[in-house]
Formats: sequence, structure tokens, C-alpha cells
Amino acid sequence: MKRHLQVACAIIEQAGMVLAAQRSANMSLPLKWEFPGGKIEAGEGPSDCLERELREELGITVTVGEPLPSATHSYDDFTVTLHPFVCSAVEGDLTLHEHHAVRWMKPGQLPELDWAAADLPVIAAYLARPATAALESRQ
Repeated sequence: MKRHLQVACAIIEQAGMVLAAQRSANMSLPLKWEFPGGKIEAGEGPSDCLERELREELGITVTVGEPLPSATHSYDDFTVTLHPFVCSAVEGDLTLHEHHAVRWMKPGQLPELDWAAADLPVIAAYLARPATAALESRQ
């Protein structure tokens, strides 16, 4: 039986842009793009997980906002359920502790990257939001 991971991920908006993070070469799904976040630990809520993971992985503090629909994807050796939240960066200097790269992008540019398959329905749900369309139109 494959392990099933519960992962919180952040769609971080700042100045009309969205943060995408590229996994490092030595992580599973090497060099694929993802929304940053991490595994939800026992007794931890998804928003608490995001706050902890973003401090650890990127050195930033965020305000966790609107949840988007969860998305489950089955890879060959594990299954992951992503619990996405639209967030805003509050403070801290973006520092890569685990990722290979990050990129700030206009929302409509997100599909141009080579994303981890689990993130694709999250991108679709994010782009379908009226608030995202309004953000994109202000560009």
C-alpha cells in the first residue's frame, strides 16, 4: 500500500505576482515546480503547517488566507493530497533552504512552468477564482 501524504501549500501573492518554487535536484520530483509548503504533522492544522514550513523553507512569514479545494494525486510510489491556501507574504527575506529556485510570476503565466502533477488542479482552481481574474486584469 502506498503512503498517503497530507500537504499544505501556499499560493503566495505579492504586488500582483504569485510565487512558484522549484524543487531541488535531490528531492523527489526533482526540479519540478510547486507551490511551497509541506507535510502536515500529527496534531497540526493546515494553516499552522504552512506558517511553520514557510519559515523553515523560505525564511518568510505569511498571512494564510482563503482555502482552495483540496486536490489528490497518485504518483507511482505515493499519493498526496494538497490543501492549498491563498496567502500574502508579510515579512522576511526570501531565502532558499530547500528549493533550487523561486520565481515571481503573473497568475496567467503559471501554466508555462513544468509543475508537479499534483499542483495542476490547484493552479486551475486558483486561475478560475474571480479574485485571481481581477488580480490579472490589474497587470
